[in-house]
Order: sequence, then structure tokens, then C-alpha cells
Amino acid sequence: MKVVLLVFLISFTILPLSNPSEMMKKGNEYFLSGDYQKSIEVYEKLVADGFKSASLYFNLGNAYYRVGKIGLSILYYEKAKQFSPNDEDINHNLNFVRLQTKDKIEKLPAFFLFDWWEILLNNLHINQLTVFAYVIFLLSLIAIAFYVVSNKLKVKRISFYSIFISVTILIISVSFLILKLHREENEKYGVLLSPSTFVKSSPDPESKDVFIIHEGLKFKVEDKIENWYKIRLDDGKVGWIDKNLAGII
Repeated sequence: MKVVLLVFLISFTILPLSNPSEMMKKGNEYFLSGDYQKSIEVYEKLVADGFKSASLYFNLGNAYYRVGKIGLSILYYEKAKQFSPNDEDINHNLNFVRLQTKDKIEKLPAFFLFDWWEILLNNLHINQLTVFAYVIFLLSLIAIAFYVVSNKLKVKRISFYSIFISVTILIISVSFLILKLHREENEKYGVLLSPSTFVKSSPDPESKDVFIIHEGLKFKVEDKIENWYKIRLDDGKVGWIDKNLAGII
């Protein structure tokens, strides 16, 4: 599997500038030599130090897959996808590993427009939306400037329509950005990291077992009480699991 070299833009850190890239390079060397556990240790050290990127998470996903930890592999591929939703390598590897999980959950049917909406949101990254909105904002200012300073009727007409179109696009893109930020702030997803676990009817180890899930399954985290997560599967099933058995994307 492909190992992508990480290029870090370092700011607000006390570490020397060369450290992260050197550590990443070392982790890649371990991976390529077949010492996957060593590569994991290096990559995890970078994560513990606060570094985040699609490449770092992608490499961790690859390394965990090589040592047979499907849950952790999926967890880090999912984290990588958050940074780069349309990356072909990330999506290919994620789908490949998902095929090896035991649970095949059928998603509840939804109106096709809702499905399109979800696909669109899932394939947009906050940074992409922010840059796009900023560019449209600048274009709006330019169009306004032309409208104000120009004495030509044709230029004013073109500028007016440009302002209308750019402001409309700006409103839509900012709305998408706000919705995306709200989702990332309020909606959490997790992956089961243990081989299997019974999902409980309530946050109590003595409560009834309602169903069983297996390593690598992704679920929505709806609530947290002490050491328990309330989870919801794509098919609508709901229950509670020990939070120590899950990794949050």
C-alpha cells in the first residue's frame, strides 16, 4: 500500500522545525522495511504531539491494517477522510478494509434528495468551504467596485448581475460552512476497536444485551454518560457501549 510523505506546516510549537518531518520520514522508513509496529509508534507520537493531517492518519491506517488491527485501521482512515474527503487512496483503502468487517449494516432508506444532500456535505471539507467563500467574497467586492467607479452602462449592468450572482453563491457557501461547522461540533461518530461487544439497553453493565457488534463497525455517538456511549447504527438500532471500546473519529 502507498505511504504518503507528510509535509507539515508548523506554527505555535516549541519543537524544532525539522522534527515532525524527520519523525514522519523515520516512520515511513520503518513501514517500508516491514517494521509496522515501530512505524505505528512514531506516527502515534506525532498524533500525541498534536499533529493532524490526512497523510499522517492515512499512514497510521495502513500500518494498523498490516498488524491486523482492523478497528484502528478504519478509525484512522476515517480521520484521514475528514481532512481529504475525495482522496482516492483513502477512500479505496477504507472501503477495502470495511469489506473485512463482520457487521454488514443496511442503512435505513431515505428520500433521494436527502441522500444527495448527505453525499454533498460529506464530500466538502471546512477548509475548502472557507477558501471558496473567501474567494467569492473577494469577487463580490471587485464587482461592487466596478459598479461604483464605472461610468459605462454596459459595465454597470455586467457588474450588477455579477454582484447578484456572487452574493447568492456567497450566501449558499456560507450556509454550507455554518452547517458543516455545526455538524462537526455536535455530531460525533465512532468505530468499535474491540473484537466484539454486546450493546446494552442502558448505561449499566448489568443491563440487558440488545445486540452484538464487531470490530471496525462505525456508528453515531448520540450521548455520553460517565464511561458509556449511546450509539446509533445506520439501521436505526440504539444502545450503550463501554466508551473504552470505541475510538472517536
